[in-house]
Amino acid sequence: MSVLATTDLHTPDPLHLRDRLPYLARRGLVMRTVRAFLEARGCVEVETPYAVPVPGEEVHLLPFGTEQETPDGAKRPLFLHTSPEFAMKRIVAATGLPVFQFARVWRNGEGSALHAPEFTMLEWYRPHLSLSGLMDETEALLKAVLPPTLTYAETTLNLSAPFERLTMQEAFARHAGVDLLPTEGDAQALARAASCPLRAQESWEDLFFRLLLERVEPAIGRDRPTFLTHWPASQAALARTDPHDPRVALRFELYAAGMELANAFEELTDATEQRARFEQDRARRKALYPERRDWPVDEGLLAALPHMPPCSGIALGFDRLVMLACGARRIQDVLWMGN
Repeated sequence: MSVLATTDLHTPDPLHLRDRLPYLARRGLVMRTVRAFLEARGCVEVETPYAVPVPGEEVHLLPFGTEQETPDGAKRPLFLHTSPEFAMKRIVAATGLPVFQFARVWRNGEGSALHAPEFTMLEWYRPHLSLSGLMDETEALLKAVLPPTLTYAETTLNLSAPFERLTMQEAFARHAGVDLLPTEGDAQALARAASCPLRAQESWEDLFFRLLLERVEPAIGRDRPTFLTHWPASQAALARTDPHDPRVALRFELYAAGMELANAFEELTDATEQRARFEQDRARRKALYPERRDWPVDEGLLAALPHMPPCSGIALGFDRLVMLACGARRIQDVLWMGN
Protein backbone atom coordinates (compact mmCIF):
# COMPACT_ATOMS: atom_id res chain seq x y z
CA MET A 1 0.00 0.00 0.00
CA SER A 2 1.29 3.49 -0.84
CA VAL A 3 2.66 5.54 2.04
CA LEU A 4 1.16 8.68 0.60
CA ALA A 5 -2.23 7.02 0.27
CA THR A 6 -2.32 5.99 3.92
CA THR A 7 -0.91 9.08 5.61
CA ASP A 8 -3.19 11.84 6.81
CA LEU A 9 -2.34 14.99 8.75
CA HIS A 10 -5.05 14.17 11.28
CA THR A 11 -4.45 10.44 11.65
CA PRO A 12 -2.30 9.19 14.56
CA ASP A 13 1.09 8.11 13.23
CA PRO A 14 1.16 4.63 14.85
CA LEU A 15 -1.65 3.42 12.57
CA HIS A 16 0.62 3.81 9.54
CA LEU A 17 4.06 3.32 11.05
CA ARG A 18 4.70 0.06 9.20
CA ASP A 19 3.90 1.71 5.85
CA ARG A 20 6.41 4.47 6.55
CA LEU A 21 9.36 2.25 7.49
CA PRO A 22 11.20 2.78 4.16
CA TYR A 23 11.09 6.54 4.69
CA LEU A 24 12.22 6.16 8.30
CA ALA A 25 15.10 3.91 7.31
CA ARG A 26 16.22 6.59 4.87
CA ARG A 27 15.94 9.15 7.69
CA GLY A 28 18.45 7.17 9.73
CA LEU A 29 20.82 6.90 6.78
CA VAL A 30 20.65 10.65 6.11
CA MET A 31 21.34 11.42 9.77
CA ARG A 32 24.37 9.14 9.83
CA THR A 33 25.71 10.67 6.61
CA VAL A 34 25.27 14.23 7.87
CA ARG A 35 26.94 13.39 11.19
CA ALA A 36 29.90 11.76 9.42
CA PHE A 37 30.21 14.74 7.03
CA LEU A 38 30.34 17.32 9.83
CA GLU A 39 32.59 15.28 12.11
CA ALA A 40 35.04 14.75 9.21
CA ARG A 41 35.26 18.54 9.00
CA GLY A 42 36.11 18.87 12.68
CA CYS A 43 32.68 19.81 14.02
CA VAL A 44 31.79 18.68 17.54
CA GLU A 45 28.28 17.40 18.26
CA VAL A 46 26.70 19.14 21.26
CA GLU A 47 23.44 19.05 23.19
CA THR A 48 21.69 22.03 24.73
CA PRO A 49 18.59 22.28 26.98
CA TYR A 50 15.20 22.15 25.33
CA ALA A 51 13.26 23.84 28.16
CA VAL A 52 14.72 27.33 28.49
CA PRO A 53 13.82 30.70 30.02
CA VAL A 54 14.20 32.43 26.63
CA PRO A 55 12.82 30.49 23.63
CA GLY A 56 14.04 32.94 20.96
CA GLU A 57 13.13 36.42 19.79
CA GLU A 58 11.46 35.80 16.41
CA VAL A 59 8.46 38.11 16.29
CA HIS A 60 5.96 35.73 14.71
CA LEU A 61 6.93 32.39 16.26
CA LEU A 62 4.71 31.14 19.08
CA PRO A 63 6.57 29.02 21.65
CA PHE A 64 5.16 26.30 23.89
CA GLY A 65 5.16 27.36 27.53
CA THR A 66 5.82 25.18 30.56
CA GLU A 67 6.85 25.59 34.20
CA GLN A 68 9.72 24.30 36.31
CA GLU A 69 9.10 23.39 39.95
CA THR A 70 12.19 23.05 42.14
CA PRO A 71 12.50 20.65 45.12
CA ASP A 72 11.75 23.53 47.50
CA GLY A 73 8.52 24.34 45.65
CA ALA A 74 9.70 27.42 43.81
CA LYS A 75 8.36 27.85 40.30
CA ARG A 76 9.63 29.62 37.21
CA PRO A 77 8.26 29.80 33.67
CA LEU A 78 10.14 27.99 30.92
CA PHE A 79 9.58 27.51 27.20
CA LEU A 80 10.39 24.79 24.70
CA HIS A 81 12.93 26.48 22.47
CA THR A 82 12.14 27.42 18.88
CA SER A 83 15.86 27.03 18.03
CA PRO A 84 19.03 26.05 19.93
CA GLU A 85 20.80 29.09 18.45
CA PHE A 86 21.33 31.14 21.60
CA ALA A 87 22.79 28.23 23.59
CA MET A 88 25.00 27.07 20.73
CA LYS A 89 26.45 30.54 20.28
CA ARG A 90 27.35 30.58 23.96
CA ILE A 91 29.22 27.31 23.45
CA VAL A 92 31.11 28.77 20.48
CA ALA A 93 31.96 31.89 22.50
CA ALA A 94 33.26 29.78 25.40
CA THR A 95 35.24 27.26 23.36
CA GLY A 96 35.89 28.62 19.87
CA LEU A 97 34.88 25.20 18.53
CA PRO A 98 32.83 24.46 15.41
CA VAL A 99 29.69 22.73 16.72
CA PHE A 100 26.55 21.04 15.42
CA GLN A 101 23.34 19.64 16.87
CA PHE A 102 20.32 17.63 15.74
CA ALA A 103 17.90 19.51 17.99
CA ARG A 104 14.23 18.93 18.62
CA VAL A 105 12.49 22.31 18.36
CA TRP A 106 8.92 23.44 18.94
CA ARG A 107 6.75 26.04 17.23
CA ASN A 108 3.18 26.31 18.43
CA GLY A 109 0.30 26.83 16.04
CA GLU A 110 2.10 25.27 13.05
CA GLY A 111 0.92 22.34 10.97
CA SER A 112 0.90 21.60 7.23
CA ALA A 113 2.54 19.31 4.70
CA LEU A 114 5.84 21.12 5.41
CA HIS A 115 5.33 22.16 9.04
CA ALA A 116 5.00 20.25 12.30
CA PRO A 117 4.74 21.71 15.81
CA GLU A 118 7.70 19.55 16.88
CA PHE A 119 10.49 18.78 14.43
CA THR A 120 14.26 18.34 14.06
CA MET A 121 16.54 21.24 13.26
CA LEU A 122 20.12 20.62 12.19
CA GLU A 123 22.19 23.61 13.28
CA TRP A 124 25.91 24.12 12.93
CA TYR A 125 28.26 27.04 13.66
CA ARG A 126 31.63 27.54 11.96
CA PRO A 127 34.10 30.00 13.54
CA HIS A 128 36.22 31.94 11.04
CA LEU A 129 34.08 30.87 8.08
CA SER A 130 32.45 33.53 5.90
CA LEU A 131 28.90 33.32 4.63
CA SER A 132 30.27 32.39 1.21
CA GLY A 133 32.33 29.62 2.82
CA LEU A 134 29.23 28.36 4.61
CA MET A 135 27.39 28.23 1.29
CA ASP A 136 30.24 26.12 -0.09
CA GLU A 137 29.99 23.76 2.88
CA THR A 138 26.19 23.53 2.76
CA GLU A 139 26.31 22.74 -0.95
CA ALA A 140 28.89 20.01 -0.29
CA LEU A 141 26.68 18.56 2.46
CA LEU A 142 23.62 18.33 0.22
CA LYS A 143 25.69 16.74 -2.53
CA ALA A 144 26.96 14.17 -0.02
CA VAL A 145 23.44 13.29 1.15
CA LEU A 146 21.32 13.53 -2.01
CA PRO A 147 21.69 11.84 -5.43
CA PRO A 148 23.11 13.88 -8.34
CA THR A 149 19.63 14.19 -9.83
CA LEU A 150 16.28 13.79 -8.13
CA THR A 151 12.65 14.43 -8.97
CA TYR A 152 10.50 15.94 -6.27
CA ALA A 153 7.00 17.44 -6.58
CA GLU A 154 7.17 17.40 -10.40
CA THR A 155 10.52 19.21 -10.21
CA THR A 156 13.78 17.67 -11.44
CA LEU A 157 16.73 18.98 -9.45
CA ASN A 158 20.27 18.82 -10.77
CA LEU A 159 22.50 18.66 -7.71
CA SER A 160 25.67 17.95 -9.63
CA ALA A 161 25.71 21.49 -11.07
CA PRO A 162 26.85 24.46 -8.95
CA PHE A 163 23.99 25.78 -6.82
CA GLU A 164 22.57 29.15 -7.87
CA ARG A 165 23.55 32.17 -5.75
CA LEU A 166 21.12 35.03 -6.10
CA THR A 167 20.99 38.22 -4.05
CA MET A 168 17.60 39.39 -2.87
CA GLN A 169 18.02 42.51 -4.98
CA GLU A 170 18.68 40.39 -8.08
CA ALA A 171 15.80 38.04 -7.28
CA PHE A 172 13.25 40.84 -6.94
CA ALA A 173 14.48 42.50 -10.13
CA ARG A 174 14.30 39.24 -12.07
CA HIS A 175 11.10 37.71 -10.73
CA ALA A 176 9.07 40.65 -9.36
CA GLY A 177 10.27 43.49 -11.61
CA VAL A 178 11.22 45.55 -8.56
CA ASP A 179 14.28 47.60 -7.61
CA LEU A 180 13.92 46.49 -4.00
CA LEU A 181 16.51 48.20 -1.82
CA PRO A 182 15.60 51.84 -2.56
CA THR A 183 12.04 51.14 -1.36
CA GLU A 184 12.98 49.71 2.06
CA GLY A 185 10.67 51.07 4.73
CA ASP A 186 8.32 52.71 2.22
CA ALA A 187 5.37 50.41 1.60
CA GLN A 188 3.77 52.73 -0.97
CA ALA A 189 6.98 52.87 -2.99
CA LEU A 190 7.29 49.09 -3.00
CA ALA A 191 3.65 48.69 -4.02
CA ARG A 192 4.11 51.12 -6.92
CA ALA A 193 7.30 49.40 -8.05
CA ALA A 194 5.58 45.99 -7.93
CA SER A 195 2.40 47.31 -9.62
CA CYS A 196 0.23 45.78 -6.91
CA PRO A 197 -2.31 47.36 -4.55
CA LEU A 198 -1.28 47.89 -0.95
CA ARG A 199 -3.60 46.08 1.45
CA ALA A 200 -5.10 47.79 4.48
CA GLN A 201 -2.55 48.15 7.28
CA GLU A 202 0.09 46.40 5.16
CA SER A 203 3.61 47.44 6.12
CA TRP A 204 6.70 47.39 3.91
CA GLU A 205 7.78 44.17 5.60
CA ASP A 206 4.36 42.60 5.06
CA LEU A 207 4.43 43.44 1.36
CA PHE A 208 8.06 42.34 1.02
CA PHE A 209 7.18 38.89 2.33
CA ARG A 210 4.00 38.73 0.19
CA LEU A 211 6.04 39.39 -2.95
CA LEU A 212 8.72 36.97 -1.82
CA LEU A 213 6.11 34.26 -1.31
CA GLU A 214 4.03 34.94 -4.43
CA ARG A 215 6.62 35.93 -7.04
CA VAL A 216 10.14 35.01 -5.98
CA GLU A 217 9.96 31.69 -4.12
CA PRO A 218 7.92 29.89 -6.83
CA ALA A 219 10.60 30.79 -9.40
CA ILE A 220 13.78 29.75 -7.59
CA GLY A 221 15.37 26.44 -6.62
CA ARG A 222 13.61 24.61 -9.44
CA ASP A 223 16.27 23.18 -11.73
CA ARG A 224 18.98 23.39 -9.05
CA PRO A 225 19.03 24.59 -5.42
CA THR A 226 19.23 28.36 -4.90
CA PHE A 227 20.94 30.36 -2.18
CA LEU A 228 18.95 33.59 -1.76
CA THR A 229 21.47 35.99 -0.22
CA HIS A 230 22.00 39.55 1.05
CA TRP A 231 18.64 40.25 2.64
CA PRO A 232 17.47 43.82 3.31
CA ALA A 233 19.06 45.18 6.49
CA SER A 234 15.69 45.31 8.27
CA GLN A 235 15.56 41.51 7.92
CA ALA A 236 19.01 40.94 9.42
CA ALA A 237 17.74 39.27 12.63
CA LEU A 238 20.99 37.98 14.19
CA ALA A 239 23.17 38.60 11.12
CA ARG A 240 25.86 41.19 10.50
CA THR A 241 25.13 43.92 8.01
CA ASP A 242 27.41 43.90 4.99
CA PRO A 243 30.37 46.25 5.63
CA HIS A 244 30.45 46.99 1.88
CA ASP A 245 26.72 47.81 1.67
CA PRO A 246 24.89 48.59 4.94
CA ARG A 247 21.57 48.28 3.13
CA VAL A 248 21.86 44.49 3.25
CA ALA A 249 22.52 41.77 5.81
CA LEU A 250 24.89 38.83 5.47
CA ARG A 251 22.12 36.27 5.46
CA PHE A 252 20.97 33.54 3.09
CA GLU A 253 18.12 31.09 2.77
CA LEU A 254 18.39 27.89 0.72
CA TYR A 255 15.56 26.74 -1.53
CA ALA A 256 15.15 23.44 -3.37
CA ALA A 257 12.14 22.00 -5.24
CA GLY A 258 9.75 24.53 -3.77
CA MET A 259 10.92 24.13 -0.18
CA GLU A 260 12.85 26.50 2.03
CA LEU A 261 15.53 24.25 3.53
CA ALA A 262 17.79 26.51 5.56
CA ASN A 263 18.40 29.96 7.03
CA ALA A 264 21.93 31.19 7.71
CA PHE A 265 23.78 34.22 9.05
CA GLU A 266 27.25 35.61 9.23
CA GLU A 267 26.75 36.12 12.94
CA LEU A 268 26.45 39.48 14.66
CA THR A 269 28.89 39.71 17.60
CA ASP A 270 28.12 43.31 18.62
CA ALA A 271 26.15 42.91 21.87
CA THR A 272 24.96 46.54 21.87
CA GLU A 273 23.51 46.24 18.39
CA GLN A 274 22.00 42.84 19.19
CA ARG A 275 20.32 44.20 22.34
CA ALA A 276 18.81 47.05 20.32
CA ARG A 277 17.45 44.58 17.75
CA PHE A 278 16.02 42.39 20.51
CA GLU A 279 14.26 45.35 22.09
CA GLN A 280 12.83 46.37 18.72
CA ASP A 281 11.57 42.83 18.09
CA ARG A 282 10.11 42.57 21.59
CA ALA A 283 8.23 45.84 21.21
CA ARG A 284 6.83 44.72 17.88
CA ARG A 285 5.81 41.30 19.22
CA LYS A 286 4.05 42.95 22.18
CA ALA A 287 2.16 45.28 19.83
CA LEU A 288 1.11 42.47 17.48
CA TYR A 289 0.43 39.77 20.09
CA PRO A 290 -0.34 41.48 23.43
CA GLU A 291 -1.94 38.30 24.79
CA ARG A 292 1.27 36.26 24.62
CA ARG A 293 3.51 35.52 27.57
CA ASP A 294 6.73 37.50 27.77
CA TRP A 295 10.20 36.40 28.81
CA PRO A 296 13.44 38.11 29.85
CA VAL A 297 16.18 39.14 27.45
CA ASP A 298 18.88 36.46 27.18
CA GLU A 299 21.60 38.27 29.11
CA GLY A 300 23.82 35.19 28.92
CA LEU A 301 23.89 35.39 25.14
CA LEU A 302 24.54 39.14 25.13
CA ALA A 303 27.41 38.68 27.60
CA ALA A 304 28.89 35.94 25.39
CA LEU A 305 28.69 37.71 22.03
CA PRO A 306 31.83 39.88 22.44
CA HIS A 307 33.82 36.68 23.11
CA MET A 308 32.53 34.86 20.04
CA PRO A 309 34.98 34.65 17.14
CA PRO A 310 33.88 35.69 13.65
CA CYS A 311 31.42 32.95 12.80
CA SER A 312 28.75 31.80 10.37
CA GLY A 313 25.84 29.63 11.44
CA ILE A 314 22.98 27.80 9.77
CA ALA A 315 19.68 26.20 10.74
CA LEU A 316 18.56 23.49 8.30
CA GLY A 317 15.22 21.72 8.47
CA PHE A 318 16.41 18.14 8.80
CA ASP A 319 12.98 16.60 8.20
CA ARG A 320 12.66 18.53 4.93
CA LEU A 321 16.08 17.30 3.85
CA VAL A 322 14.86 13.75 4.49
CA MET A 323 11.71 14.47 2.47
CA LEU A 324 13.88 15.42 -0.50
CA ALA A 325 16.06 12.34 -0.03
CA CYS A 326 13.18 9.85 -0.08
CA GLY A 327 10.49 11.68 -2.05
CA ALA A 328 8.02 12.07 0.83
CA ARG A 329 5.45 14.81 0.23
CA ARG A 330 4.46 15.40 3.86
CA ILE A 331 6.67 16.00 6.86
CA GLN A 332 4.52 13.53 8.83
CA ASP A 333 5.76 10.75 6.53
CA VAL A 334 9.35 11.08 7.78
CA LEU A 335 8.61 11.38 11.53
CA TRP A 336 8.64 8.27 13.71
CA MET A 337 5.84 9.71 15.84
CA GLY A 338 3.98 12.96 15.36
CA ASN A 339 1.61 15.12 17.37
